[in-house]
Amino acid sequence: MGRRSLGDGGSRRRRVSSVWPALVRADATFGADRIAISARGHRIRYADGSERLCATSGLWNVPLGYGHEGVADAVAKALHDASYLTLFRAVHGPALEAADALLDLAGRESYRRVIFSTSGGAANDAVMKLVRQYQGERGEGARTLVVGLRGSYHGTMYGSHALSGDALGQGAYALDRRAVRHVEYRDGGEDLGALLRREGPRVAAVVVEPVLGTGAHPLPTAFVETVLDLRDEHGFLLVADEVATGFGRTGPLFASEEWSRSPDLLVLSKALTNGAVGAAAVLVGARVAAEFADRGAVFVHGETQAGTPTCAAAVSAVAEEFRGRGTRDAVARVSAGVRALADGLVRDGLAVEVRGRGAFLGLALADPVEPRLPPARVAELVDAIHTAGAIVHPGVDGIQLLPAYGYTDADFAELDAAIRVGIARMTERWA
Repeated sequence: MGRRSLGDGGSRRRRVSSVWPALVRADATFGADRIAISARGHRIRYADGSERLCATSGLWNVPLGYGHEGVADAVAKALHDASYLTLFRAVHGPALEAADALLDLAGRESYRRVIFSTSGGAANDAVMKLVRQYQGERGEGARTLVVGLRGSYHGTMYGSHALSGDALGQGAYALDRRAVRHVEYRDGGEDLGALLRREGPRVAAVVVEPVLGTGAHPLPTAFVETVLDLRDEHGFLLVADEVATGFGRTGPLFASEEWSRSPDLLVLSKALTNGAVGAAAVLVGARVAAEFADRGAVFVHGETQAGTPTCAAAVSAVAEEFRGRGTRDAVARVSAGVRALADGLVRDGLAVEVRGRGAFLGLALADPVEPRLPPARVAELVDAIHTAGAIVHPGVDGIQLLPAYGYTDADFAELDAAIRVGIARMTERWA
């Protein structure tokens, strides 16, 4: 018997594949119209020959578009120059160049060093260790609590899964959450203040997403200012998890640039390499970097594939794209375009709320029966829009839109049409 093709059986005959994909039922099957085989620009091609317009930037990862020549060429050159070099007890030139590029972008007045990692979840695991060791090095070893926000998402590694405040089946994995706390963010900081009055001397850090990735909820400015003031008062570190918001997604290069004071640690991953290489980076602020350096402390954290030459080359290439005004101007244009699309859906009664900032929007969609789309029907809607020709990200009560920065007016018109067709088809089925 010959080898089966990727799309064997098409949409008429589906089977469980050899790949166990993330965050779906173990018995989920994928027809040829759901097996991606290539991607270019803003489009993904499937095994049945169909194409879809991507409105998620490849899970936030590909803001410069699929197959970006500058990134691809940089990675190819790195593979020939040095296919692998390690950061275990060593440093190499490409990693130094990439770290310097990131510090130049984020501001050397705020950040001094870079720890490379392999994913946003892994980077948040590293952060949880780093903040606890920092407090221990300065003689406050009782500070072991790491505080996150309710509804937050920081990954599904052992530590980051525990830190995530969204309900993600944490109980099934015996995650250790004894040194993790979660607080409300929509109350101006009252919940956090109460926690600090109870356990302030035990808090090592507070970790926040400038826009909560699960529902595209921006942090209120008043809450951020309260956290910054409480940091000064209580001595904890503030971590900005910008895995989803970094590299222009909300407007500024980094969302935390709009805060009145910088965080102590900045976590980056999505968009860091334009999706070319699995990578993350933790930018370390001055006081944390100095504490470790002054004491000659060893941070016991290492990832074999972190900061490799190919990773570093991709990071440097992406950083180069953001140095000039061109990409930043494109972000502003695309942010306006996606907002206009979302406002049109609200105006026509198809959406009831728009959340988010910049080119990171969440839409709560209308429902013929409920006040807004029930969570149980979100997957059906996303599938209907996919069938209509576009890829959108599921939200709590609708969809999230994260277009790449090269989107044109024609792309937005095509996306708008696909969303409307998908909504209409789903509404017909449930009418």
